[in-house]
Amino acid sequence: MNIAQAKEEIKNTVRIYTRKNEDGSYKIAPVHQRPVLLIGPPGIGKTAIMEQVAKECEIGLVAYTITHHTRQSAVGLPLIKNEVFGGKEYAVTEYTMSEIIASVYQCIEKQGYKEGILFIDEINCVSETLAPTMLQFLQCKTFGTHKIPDGWVIVAAGNPPQYNKSVREFDIVTLDRVKRIEVKEDYSVWRNYALKNKVHPSIIAYLDLKTEQFYKIEATADGYAFVTARGWEDLSRILWMYEESELEITVEFLFEYLQHEEVARGFLGFYQLCKRIKEEYGLMQILEGTIGEEKLEKEILKLKETEFDARVAILTFLSDGIHQKIESYDKKEQKVRIQYQEAKTLLEQLENKKETDRFSELLDRKIEQEKHAFLVKKEQGLLTKEEKWKKEQQREWLEELKNAWKQSGTKSGTEQELIRACFNQKREVQKQEKEKMQEMLDYVDKLNELDTDGIEPLSHTFSMGNVFREDVVTNGDDRDAMLDNAPKCKDGQYQVPKTVQ
Repeated sequence: MNIAQAKEEIKNTVRIYTRKNEDGSYKIAPVHQRPVLLIGPPGIGKTAIMEQVAKECEIGLVAYTITHHTRQSAVGLPLIKNEVFGGKEYAVTEYTMSEIIASVYQCIEKQGYKEGILFIDEINCVSETLAPTMLQFLQCKTFGTHKIPDGWVIVAAGNPPQYNKSVREFDIVTLDRVKRIEVKEDYSVWRNYALKNKVHPSIIAYLDLKTEQFYKIEATADGYAFVTARGWEDLSRILWMYEESELEITVEFLFEYLQHEEVARGFLGFYQLCKRIKEEYGLMQILEGTIGEEKLEKEILKLKETEFDARVAILTFLSDGIHQKIESYDKKEQKVRIQYQEAKTLLEQLENKKETDRFSELLDRKIEQEKHAFLVKKEQGLLTKEEKWKKEQQREWLEELKNAWKQSGTKSGTEQELIRACFNQKREVQKQEKEKMQEMLDYVDKLNELDTDGIEPLSHTFSMGNVFREDVVTNGDDRDAMLDNAPKCKDGQYQVPKTVQ
């Protein structure tokens, strides 16, 4: 299955394993809850989906790459404890709680999640000394003498042996105790992820044309030549920064992330094509809705004459730009909704406030309350990225009202009018943004006139032609003449001395 299907399967597993009876016990007892074992090639997003599952299921997450650990950090350190057996005292070896188990309990204490996922990556690449511990972990859900808390689902991940020389095969006894999920690379799934996470449009456009280069591992005389989903995503992040800093993009730079020379050179040519397209065509003007009807018609005529690869690049850049514009508009719309709720709450509080209460003092109290709530959640590790952004918008809106009140001369009896005026101003700005975006979409819609049916994609990013000739024999069979030059011949063949005894 692909990584998206694997994510859904893990979500379903978590939901089933954490389902309880009326008495609070788990419907499937923890002892019968098989750990999930993800097996798939490196760099396809196994770790990333764990964060997504934990967030969507609202549970905790503790993640470890086990290859970084020793037996001591995984199992704990030995200590001597005196025990009495049959009336006689004995010195018994026990172990301190391992770092990994302790991290689970710390997550419970800090974030308040009683249920969660313990994710162990590269589990089949552990050292020889740690291998028995990992088998014990999968079979018994313990590290040393300490057990994983009930309600915590174990998910482990590993690479197939063809991708990693350090891989250790699991025995049948262990495999019979896990829920094994085979994961394969899938560009269509990654593409959806890439669009949502602002992967550079030149990368998406290139892989739309060269899908076979999305994930590629080849054995060479010098080792492995490869490119992975992780490589493309990491390249995208640094590519944005290189462009911002106006640094040159070279094949050597690309090879740092795309460790396959053919792929790196191919993408460089396409990237240069994309750069030329952005300079020659009014893409930014189209996205800003300022290109104008006359110029747009000229650009459409020009686009009809361009090569297939260039058209794909143009449409991808426009699609990415539209996605970002819509995302930006949606973010601003969310901001307005947050401000509306805050304005509504303030108006209700003003109706019930005492005569002695001052509006500025009311705003100060709310700002301090929001700051306190923000810090408490942050310290507890309960503040998601979305919640953090929402809290920031609330505080920003209250600060704006406070400044606007000071500038108004703080006239008594105008608080409600001030709130309504400030909010209406925000709403008017958003209305203008909506109109501009509609103009952009109208211009983009005209590009539907571009027809790419029946046009073959280029083999190269620049116009190149192959020279073909007929396969005709030019030198005939001159066998007898060649045999005449041999020192010895027999039965129409060269005769040579025997060299092997």
